[in-house]
Parts: sequence; C-alpha cells; structure tokens
Amino acid sequence: MEKKKFSTKQLALIGVLSALVFAATYLHIDIPTALGKTMIHLGNVVCLLGGLLFGPVTGGLSAGIGSALFDFMDPAYAPEAWITFINKFLMGFVAGAICRMGRGKGPKMEKLFTLIGGISGAVTYVILYVSKTIIVQYFINSGVWATVAAVAIQKGTVSLVNGLIAVVVSSFLAFSLRPALRKAHLFDNI
Repeated sequence: MEKKKFSTKQLALIGVLSALVFAATYLHIDIPTALGKTMIHLGNVVCLLGGLLFGPVTGGLSAGIGSALFDFMDPAYAPEAWITFINKFLMGFVAGAICRMGRGKGPKMEKLFTLIGGISGAVTYVILYVSKTIIVQYFINSGVWATVAAVAIQKGTVSLVNGLIAVVVSSFLAFSLRPALRKAHLFDNI
C-alpha cells in the first residue's frame, strides 16, 4: 500500500492557514516608495505561526500559498507572485524547522526554539526580500545604484518592522495555542 504524502488533516490545515495568511495580509498600511510600494501588514504573523505550530512543510506551504494568492489580487504584485511564494515558503519552513528541533525537550527549550525559529524565519524573509528588490531594481530595471540602495534600505526597514511584529505576535500566539492544540491532537501529529 502506498503512503500518502499529505494527510487530509494536513491539507485542511494548509488551506485554513493559507486563507488566514491571505486575510491577515489585507490588514496593512501601504507605504509608497520611489520605485514601487511596500507595506506593513499582519500576514507575516500567520506565516511564522504556521511553521511554529505545524512544522516546516505545512507552515511553508501555507505561507507561500496565502501570500502568493494575495499578490495575484494586486496588479502591482502579481508578476512577482512566484517569487513571493518562494520567499514566504522559506520563511515558514525555516521557522518550522528550527522550532521543531526544540520539541520534546521541555517547556523552556520549546519556548527558546520557538523564539529562535521565529527570528530565523523573519530574518530569512528580510534577506530574500531585500535581495530580490536589489536584483529587480538594479539588474532588471537598470536602476541607478543610489536610488536602488535607498529603496532597498526603505523596504528593508519596513520588512524588519514587519518581522519584529511577526516574531513577537506569532511567538506569543504559539505559546498560547499549543496547550489547546495538544489536547486536540493537532500539535504532535503534524
């Protein structure tokens, strides 16, 4: 008998978390820049939370799918939805992979690995996002380096603020939701 790659429970979690990422990204403040726009939003909270609670694959897929779907709804972001999928997938995946290392090592170690996982996921995303901004603006759009650097710094700063908010809120939510998820047998089996 062939083993399924994804259980029904895992597919349902990916779908629900993707929808939450999509919806949470709508809670945003647009920030126009010289070469496009960026925003402060709550989508990254759910991107990290999925990884911190349900592991790297579920967290990564839900972060990537929900964020890419959001990009498809805005003509300014739609052409880069595939890049967003990769970047957000890696954000959730890294957070989940590192957090998973602390499971079963006691409450203090679980909290420590949750925090380290959240920080690592957020930093991974910021590095990827700023790198993408530089590559697109400088190499593809033939931008002037001084302007590209200014935009990259501005977008990087906004991403760091997003990341800080995401780490604090997702870590708090992960600590708060784990007992209920354990009781429902959702935390340990995914």
